Amino acid sequence: MASDTSDSGAAPRPGGDGAAAADAPETRAERAAEPSGATGEDGQVLTRPLPGPVRERVIEYGSDVLGGLPMAELPSALRRVARFEPRRRARLAGPQIAAQLETDADFRGRVGDRVRQVWPELADGLGSGVVPPAADPVTVAAAAYLLRPAGWPDIVEQVHTELAERESAREADEAAEALADLRRQLDAAKSEHREEVLRLRSQLREHRSTIADLRRRVHAERQRAKDATERAEQAIAEAADRGSTAANQVGVVEAENRRLRNRLAAAEAQVENARRAARSGRSAEEARLRVLIDVLMDAAHGLRRELALPSSIDSPADLVADSRRGQGTGVPARGLPDDDPGLIDQLLSLPRVHLLVDGYNVTKTGYGTLPLSDQRSRLLAGLEGLATRTKAEITCVFDGAEVDAPPALSATRRVRLLFSDPGETADELIIGLVRAEPPGRPLAVVTSDKEIVAAVGRAGARTVSSVMLLRRLEAGSG
Repeated sequence: MASDTSDSGAAPRPGGDGAAAADAPETRAERAAEPSGATGEDGQVLTRPLPGPVRERVIEYGSDVLGGLPMAELPSALRRVARFEPRRRARLAGPQIAAQLETDADFRGRVGDRVRQVWPELADGLGSGVVPPAADPVTVAAAAYLLRPAGWPDIVEQVHTELAERESAREADEAAEALADLRRQLDAAKSEHREEVLRLRSQLREHRSTIADLRRRVHAERQRAKDATERAEQAIAEAADRGSTAANQVGVVEAENRRLRNRLAAAEAQVENARRAARSGRSAEEARLRVLIDVLMDAAHGLRRELALPSSIDSPADLVADSRRGQGTGVPARGLPDDDPGLIDQLLSLPRVHLLVDGYNVTKTGYGTLPLSDQRSRLLAGLEGLATRTKAEITCVFDGAEVDAPPALSATRRVRLLFSDPGETADELIIGLVRAEPPGRPLAVVTSDKEIVAAVGRAGARTVSSVMLLRRLEAGSG
């Protein structure tokens, strides 16, 4: 039988799908489950199972034909897998398809009819006992198994023998190639071994030369160490002599130091005695001065008791304020209107002036869009600067109902910060502060609230609009 394989031997599938026989390998257990030989209708029988490639090709042909059969013509054992894709049928139901082809002559006949349609020359040749010389042996054996012409077991057996010979030849070629490769590796290993031996011999010669050089150096270093030891011993002897001389000198220096310490102690004693004498002199002078001051203070107290003078004396301004009490405001207007920018500076220049600020009335006039805490912080910052520059007493009043926890007052703050108590308004607190001031003290209230203006005006305080204070703070910050 010819070994030319130009004919691929793969039959076209009815549905146009392709599946290679190698994609559906079977296990040894599946092959062992098949009968050892196949018997035809004419009594012809195989002496051993189909070769593996032939069996895979037969399963492939059966899978292709199975997908194109109507449901009525499908073998009952294969109806479940008929809906599968051809490659999947051959892979999952290979043993069932092979068994059906062996036992079901009708199914095998339908597959054989498809082989006759695809390879009519091959089918005719097998029927007449002539095998085409260029046919693929696997295709020839598969067609002979399915068509089962006279002598088909011999054809399958011949293909089996030819495939075995091919496998043996292939294994022999692989073994020859492996042997040749091993020989090449052996030759390369021998060459590398020779090169390594030469390299090691060269290194050995270099090491021997290095060892000889090191021995000469060790001998020279030993001689140098011996010379250094002798010089060290000589230096130790010289150091001992010098140490003895230095010890004698140290004794002389220590004696001189003791003499100088004694002189220093005597000098320090003299200085301390002089300091004591000076302190005693200063103490006497200070005692005489204290006695003189005590005499003067006793004389002044006696004179005050004798003249019956009061313990405090009112200032002239207080006397003038008493004489003008009930005649109007305690803060001079000096002819400036309420909208004059210099009014605030004039008021703050008065001695011991007290400036009361209606906090939220000022902040909501100038920057009411800010949160309340930011309004308070901005106003207090401006008032702190104003109090620092003018040294005036400034009190800022806010409604305490809008503050959950009023902040603690700082000890270094120049502006007094007050919050009204629960049930009390900031207006009432401002009016109470105005009434608490003594008559005659300069007092100014910054507010635009008409009720507060009227109330504090009756109490003698001067009022300034919130806009005027905001302008003054802006001018000061700029």
